[in-house]
Amino acid sequence: MKDNIKADAAVAEEPRFFEVSMLLDFYGQLLTARQYEILDLYYNNDYSLAEIAEELGISRQGVHDSIRKGRAALEAYEARLGLVERFREQEESMRKALACLNRVEREVPQAAENKSFQEAVKVLGKVMDSL
Repeated sequence: MKDNIKADAAVAEEPRFFEVSMLLDFYGQLLTARQYEILDLYYNNDYSLAEIAEELGISRQGVHDSIRKGRAALEAYEARLGLVERFREQEESMRKALACLNRVEREVPQAAENKSFQEAVKVLGKVMDSL
């Protein structure tokens, strides 16, 4: 039963891990080198608290405190700057624009023959792939 509860908690944490990993990508360089290293090991490399503690020669409590403080700093940066939210909005807008172009291509077959239309689809597709 305990294992199921732990597994359920781990599954519930997955979106949180992804969110913090995104914040780390955007704001990680604003953290101290030590905070960044600990958060990177925990969120991006899937190290446990014990593994990080052993690797860095600190206590598990020290690792836990660094993760908590680092995560709080990342969330504060996002609250002030909003770069991740802006990125997601732009990504969604581009996805919608590409979907609209694809719909036009299906509904108006001669549009697909237009060089400007083809270039717009190509450029937007490249931008989406680079995100």
